[in-house]
Amino acid sequence: MKKLIAPKPIVPKLIALGLLALLPALSFAADGYAVIFKAQGKYADVRDFIHAGIESEGLKINSMGHIADMLERTGKDVGAARQVYEYGEQFEFCSATLSRAMMEADPHAIALCPFIISVYQLPGDKTVYVSYRKPVQTKNAKLRKVLADIEKLEVKIIKDAIE
Repeated sequence: MKKLIAPKPIVPKLIALGLLALLPALSFAADGYAVIFKAQGKYADVRDFIHAGIESEGLKINSMGHIADMLERTGKDVGAARQVYEYGEQFEFCSATLSRAMMEADPHAIALCPFIISVYQLPGDKTVYVSYRKPVQTKNAKLRKVLADIEKLEVKIIKDAIE
């Protein structure tokens, strides 16, 4: 499976290669709150590769959020009929080492745990999207270093799963 969208540093490369059709998806990633990758293949396969990738790093998945199912189930209750996702799940996980370092750098960083990788597919779209939350900006140098390490881990898990 090929990665078609990645963090900002390779955006100029993608444009230079003539992949201008990806710009709408890249603008979503550039909003600052998420980094989005695209994968081709079956949703269940991509989801299972992400699951295995998290566990292969020695990490425990705390829970799975069944986001698409929740939206489908509650849509009628809130007066919504539009299907947002064909499939959509989130893996919540932590690293004891990185979580401790993050909270030792700033005890208020508890709000940034757990780490989450989302896997989803939009209705009528064969692409499977994999994303994570972009780390917050902080002046705290120790916290900034740990957040960069967390992001490296999330990118590694995703790249290993979809490439």
